[in-house]
Amino acid sequence: MTQTFDFIVVGAGMVGAAIANGLAAQGHQVALVDHGAAPQFSAGDDPDIRVSALSAGSERYLRELGAWNDILAMAATPYRRLAVWEAAEHPVARLMPVTPPRTTFSARDLKTSHLGHIVENRVTQKALWDRASRQPTVTFYSGAGIQSLADTGEQITATLDNGKTVTGRLLIGADGADSRVRQLAGIGVSRDQYAQQALVASVRYRGTPADITWQAFQSSGPRAFLPLHSAGPAHPGESWASLVWYDDPAVLSELKALNEQDFIARVRAGFPEELPDLTAVAARASFPIARQHAHTYFHDRVVLVGDAAHTINPLAGQGVNLGFQDARCLQALLDEARRQGQDPGNPQLLAQYEAERRPANRRMMLTMDAFYHLFSNRRTPLWAVRNLGLGLAQGLPFARNRVARYAMGIDEGLPLPARALLERLPSPWRAAG
Repeated sequence: MTQTFDFIVVGAGMVGAAIANGLAAQGHQVALVDHGAAPQFSAGDDPDIRVSALSAGSERYLRELGAWNDILAMAATPYRRLAVWEAAEHPVARLMPVTPPRTTFSARDLKTSHLGHIVENRVTQKALWDRASRQPTVTFYSGAGIQSLADTGEQITATLDNGKTVTGRLLIGADGADSRVRQLAGIGVSRDQYAQQALVASVRYRGTPADITWQAFQSSGPRAFLPLHSAGPAHPGESWASLVWYDDPAVLSELKALNEQDFIARVRAGFPEELPDLTAVAARASFPIARQHAHTYFHDRVVLVGDAAHTINPLAGQGVNLGFQDARCLQALLDEARRQGQDPGNPQLLAQYEAERRPANRRMMLTMDAFYHLFSNRRTPLWAVRNLGLGLAQGLPFARNRVARYAMGIDEGLPLPARALLERLPSPWRAAG
C-alpha cells in the first residue's frame, strides 16, 4: 500500500532532519526516510568522533526549528575566539627574528557573544530527530533506503528496499556525498580527491573547556583544536576536545596504529605548544577528503541539499553550515510556493533555489581550495604570500571582521569586494564548478 505525502525527505542526518522539521512545522505532510536508526546520546558517554563547528547562522536556523534548546541541554561548547597561523617550519621562517603572523577573530571584535558552537553530530541529529518525532505531520521510515524512483509527471514515487512505497509532490535528497537519490535521478557530479586525508581524534585534556578553536598550518596540512565539554565528575578538572590532523594517508595510517601513549607523544610533538596537556584518547579515525559538486541541484521532481549537492574541504568546518543554508532556503521557497498555490516541483521554483545556493556554495569551495593550495606546500614565494596575507588580515581588522561576520553566519551577506575577489580565484575545477 502506497502512502502519499507532500514531500519525501531521503536522509535523516542533520540537514535532512532539519528540513523535514521545517516543512512539517508549516503543516506539510513529510515522509522522512533513512537507513539508520534513531541516534542515541548519554551524558556519560565519550564524545562522538564526528563534530561540527555550528555557525551563528546555523544556530538561528536551529532555534527557528525549536531544536536549539535541546542541543544546549545535551552538549554544546561555545567558542569566542578563532586563531589561524602558520607553523614556523619553513627554512626562511627559522631565519626570521619574529614569529610568523597569526590572525585571531574574537567575538568581542565582531560585537557578538560568541562565534559559534562545537557540537557533536549525534547531538544535533538527535535533537532534530526528537523534534521530528513530535511533529504529527512527519512519518518516519527508519532502517530503510531507496531502491528506485518513478516520476509520473505530477508526483514522484519512491520504492524502499523494504518493499514499501511512498509518493510525494517533491523528493528531497539529503542522503550525503554518496547520494543514492542523486544516482537514481541521473544527476552527475564533478569530483576531485585531495592528496591529503584527515585524522580526527577525541581526546581528554587537563583544564576547563576552552573558548578558542585554532588551526596551525603546516606544509603537510593543518593541525586543528576544537574544544568540547567538561569530562564530568568521572574525570574532575578535565575536558574533551576534538583534534584534526591533515596529512599524507601513509602518515595517518601510522598514527592510527600507535598505542595510546605513543599517539599522545606524536601529537604533542606534531602540534603547536598551544595544545593543552592530553591525558587520554577516546577514539581516532581517518577519512579521505574530496571536493564534489552536482552538475545540477534538481531534476524533474528531485532536488538535492547538503552533501548530496556539494562537499568541500573541511578546513573551516563549513560543510554542515552550507547544508543548513540550503535547507533554510529551499524550505522558504516551498512555503512561499504553497501560499501562492504553486506546484513545489515547478522547474522555475527549483531553478530559483539553485540560483541562490550554487554561487554561495561555490564561493566557499573556492575559498577552501585557495587555502588548500596556498598552505599545503613549502614553496618560498607562496610562503611569503600567505604570511603577508595573514599579516594583512591581522592589520586590517575592519575588512577582516566584515568577512568573518559573513563566514560565521553573523551577517547574511558577503561584502561585494570580497565576493568579487573569491569569484576571480583561480581553481583547477573552475570549469566543472
